[in-house]
Amino acid sequence: MSLDVKSSIQNGKTVLGIEFGSTRIKAVLIGEDNTPIASGSHDWENSYTNNVWTYSVEEIWKGLQDSYQKMATDVKQQYGITLNTVGAIGFSAMMHGYMAFDKEGELLVPFRTWRNNITEQASTELTKLFNYNIPQRWSIAHLYQAILNKEEHIANISFQTTLAGYVHWKLTGEKVLGVGEASGVFPIDLNTKEYNETMISQFNELIEPKNLPWKLEDILPNVLMAGESAGVLTEEGAKLLDVTGELQAGIPLCPPEGDAGTGMVATNSVAKRTGNVSAGTSAFAMVVLEKDLTKVHPEIDLVTTPTGNLVAMAHSNNCSSDLNAWVGLFGEFSKAMGMDVDPNKLYETLFKQALQGDADGGGLMSYGYLSGEHMTHFEEGRPLFVRSSGSNFNLANFMRTHLFTAFGAMKLGMDILVEEEKVKLDEVLGHGGIFKTEGVGQNFLAAAFNTPVSVMETAGEGGAWGIALLASYMINKSENQTLEEYLNEKVFAGQKVTTVSPDPKDVEGFEQFMERYKKGLAIERAAVDSLQ
Repeated sequence: MSLDVKSSIQNGKTVLGIEFGSTRIKAVLIGEDNTPIASGSHDWENSYTNNVWTYSVEEIWKGLQDSYQKMATDVKQQYGITLNTVGAIGFSAMMHGYMAFDKEGELLVPFRTWRNNITEQASTELTKLFNYNIPQRWSIAHLYQAILNKEEHIANISFQTTLAGYVHWKLTGEKVLGVGEASGVFPIDLNTKEYNETMISQFNELIEPKNLPWKLEDILPNVLMAGESAGVLTEEGAKLLDVTGELQAGIPLCPPEGDAGTGMVATNSVAKRTGNVSAGTSAFAMVVLEKDLTKVHPEIDLVTTPTGNLVAMAHSNNCSSDLNAWVGLFGEFSKAMGMDVDPNKLYETLFKQALQGDADGGGLMSYGYLSGEHMTHFEEGRPLFVRSSGSNFNLANFMRTHLFTAFGAMKLGMDILVEEEKVKLDEVLGHGGIFKTEGVGQNFLAAAFNTPVSVMETAGEGGAWGIALLASYMINKSENQTLEEYLNEKVFAGQKVTTVSPDPKDVEGFEQFMERYKKGLAIERAAVDSLQ
């Protein structure tokens, strides 16, 4: 096997995918059979500066270079060769947010990430204007809010893009986005697979009195479909990516995609009636729709697959951050007691403990709102754990409650799709760290959605693998082969899948928990208002 892999690396038959997640930048190199053969990652954290969640430009490049270098070192250690070239590269990142540049290519204001809930006025006005839900995190909401705020930089905008689009642009010179990523910038016309022209005209008319020196279509990136070529790695780009200078220029790149799109690809959820849940710092459930929704729901985003099919997304800003903090606290306690516990063992032990809890979590309540939560209308968050004197307070219920609440806000959105819009789902595929411990996160998600939940053996690979697959599709697809066909035939055939059906007792318990969750939001509101 390693000889085959070695020749693949030497002959440039591998494909590289890199994804910028909220807490980790991951680089994955895949072989000719589309399975990972080397990887590297870099941990990073957003900072809250001047009331804005952001990452600095220096952190972006340092993190990219470090994750690439660690992957290249992994190649050298495993196979004894230096990585000089690959067959294709793909970049992905957390979607939405705001990166605006002047004509010299300089960033005009610090990067505003998806995590910011600071565009409520813009979001409300644009949703009404377009009769189409424009969530606060979307790039167009950020742009319009900056206009409403009369921010000085607005007149100097020459180009606006996302994090994935920015990295791709600097490495190739191409100002493009994949359609899935573009659908979180501005609404897409499902017939043309381009930005909706009617809405662009409406926006231009809306801002006409401001006398800005640009029209919206002039500053947005071009939209590309999965499988299309999105430029090549320039000499300058090769040096930016690989500071050692070993990587050669001229490598083709696929369209940059968002983490929603790469999650769909990594779970083979790009066909209609399939859905997937990506659970990490944030949680989002995506369902590929058979038809349009009957009305606008502020809790539901409409985006697209990397091939331009309509997807309903129930997105919550908060998922596992507070849960991770509690596990970290238990880790500190273990150390203080003289026990050096492996973090994976710690997570597995605590997660499995949750299976022993009462069906509804014993009357405990938690809100892991590290940041604001648009799904429940909170502009800021305060992580909160609360119980009544009669609650059954033990470790099993404590962990069960924190795992339940990680899915809580997302479930509110999913209930709208299933109960009001009568959306049909055959199964949901879960991916992300919360599913790594077998039979825990998966069981609880099945209970939350009352739907079978499957996890693949590659569930931990996530978006970096997903964008690598999109790059592989671009260079390896046969003529007229769709992305769905490519994934079914070349990637997921023979893939080991574990499926669990919802346990009626857990479904009932989760519903009881959610009744408490909804009633208890008043406590979270008081915490936001009273605790600085």
